[in-house]
Amino acid sequence: MKMMNMYMAKTQLSKLVDLALSGEEVVIAKSGKPLVTLIPYEPSTKNRVPGKFANKITVPEDFDAPIAEIEDLFYGDTQS
Repeated sequence: MKMMNMYMAKTQLSKLVDLALSGEEVVIAKSGKPLVTLIPYEPSTKNRVPGKFANKITVPEDFDAPIAEIEDLFYGDTQS
């Protein structure tokens, strides 16, 4: 595992990318605390299927109807 502080990572980004691509784990830290791990990008192998959930999901008629409790939080109690 290769750990670099933020400043060094900025100045040696190309080298760190090459290390990550070769399989080395690269961790970027700030103030000695690990923040992120640099890993190679892997494109998704799954293809999305249009209409996969057709007729499987129902949306209630009042889905977008106002909710009195939430309106009260925005506008104050309008019921009185």
